[in-house]
Amino acid sequence: MESVTFSDEAPERKVCVVGSELVENYTVYIIDVTDGEHKWTVKHRYSDFHELHEKLTAEKKVDRLLLPPKKILGKNSKSLVERRQKELELYLQTLLLQFPQATPTALACFLHFHLYEINGITAALAEELFHKGEQLLQAGEVFSLSPLQLYAISQQLRLAKPTCCNGDAKTDLGHILDFTCRLRYLKISGSRGSVGTSNIQECSLPFDLSVFKSLLQIEISECSSQQIQGLSTLRSSLATMSIHRTTETMTSILVPEASEFSQWEPEGVESGCPVTAVIPVWRNLTTLDMSHNCIKVIDSSVKLIRKVEFLDLSYNQLSSVENLQHLYNLVHVDLSYNSLRVLEAAHTRLGNIKTLSLAGNQFDRLTGLSKLYSLVNLDLSHNQLAQLEEIRNIGSLPCLEKLNLSSNPICIIPDYRTKVLAQFGDRAAEVCLDSTVTTEKELDTVEVLKAIQKAKEAKDRMSSGDKK
Repeated sequence: MESVTFSDEAPERKVCVVGSELVENYTVYIIDVTDGEHKWTVKHRYSDFHELHEKLTAEKKVDRLLLPPKKILGKNSKSLVERRQKELELYLQTLLLQFPQATPTALACFLHFHLYEINGITAALAEELFHKGEQLLQAGEVFSLSPLQLYAISQQLRLAKPTCCNGDAKTDLGHILDFTCRLRYLKISGSRGSVGTSNIQECSLPFDLSVFKSLLQIEISECSSQQIQGLSTLRSSLATMSIHRTTETMTSILVPEASEFSQWEPEGVESGCPVTAVIPVWRNLTTLDMSHNCIKVIDSSVKLIRKVEFLDLSYNQLSSVENLQHLYNLVHVDLSYNSLRVLEAAHTRLGNIKTLSLAGNQFDRLTGLSKLYSLVNLDLSHNQLAQLEEIRNIGSLPCLEKLNLSSNPICIIPDYRTKVLAQFGDRAAEVCLDSTVTTEKELDTVEVLKAIQKAKEAKDRMSSGDKK
């Protein structure tokens, strides 16, 4: 799928009063506003028009006779409403012609430009940051922006227009650029479906992240990877990145420029094959959360995130685990709720991890986990484990302290807890099973089971000796 592109032209604006409706004892006029390809609906009663007109005559010297006069008698009659509908449409159209560039604030608010139109959106955001920007930066809190707001900022920067369209210095685009240059924590939350009363689909709006120069943390959700531009400019600063319900591949996020080159390699790697590009690595990224996407493969793009310690790929569509051997610093890995059935020789892929979640998969055997010697916390809940013998594969892990086997078929075995704990031998007291601390009574039972097991093994040895 091709990436979304920006428009290089200022959109044409239109306004039409398309109808009316009676609310209680007054008439509300339905106004359709068009700004290029974007359309939205606004509803106002006559008193709202009158209030707008009072502001414009006072602030912008608009002709006082431009607004049709107020009627007292028969104000809701069909003929009057239809005539007034046409007069109010002409009134709004005249105002837009009178102010083709710098739309007065009162008119912009009346037509909901601050919600749907790029100049209005950036003006509203700029004024907010003029008043609160410094305070927000000092507090160090996460700041939220929508794809529509980011699109408006990106589009404003592309168009050859003044940074302040309405003459109010508080709405100057410079306030936004100063803020984005210094912001450290950003959250971008998109939406599915249309925005408000408009036809705007946020997932189709491109936005450029290169205006953010100091980001340490970013969270993007409910977007499309095709609309995100400038993500690669954050490689030198980001420490934490979270991407949800946005992508089908890891490459589209970690190596967005990959589609431009037939063969690429990360910087610092000597390749025996000819390459068309050397891609910079994510220098400071230590946490990557790409849960709740539609990722089917852990591709080679992970070569660019060598410093990642925490990796969350839960709630995806993985059926195998590949390429994680390139991540030497992994400590915590979450692969829960995928489509994994087996994980052979996990130690060759996962190195010295301490926490591993494989919950919500389809595991029925654990042979591949027997050499994860640094593992402290293992979640295997909601799988297909049915045989007690499978626990022996993890019973010798020297550091394992927390094990979750809940919601597996094995849980219905009589004395399930003590039989599982017995697989850990002398370390049974150190293992917390299914988030429940082992009791003294359970430990006593484990000791009995161990004694029975030793007696059985001794008997088996004697039996095999007699046969010889």
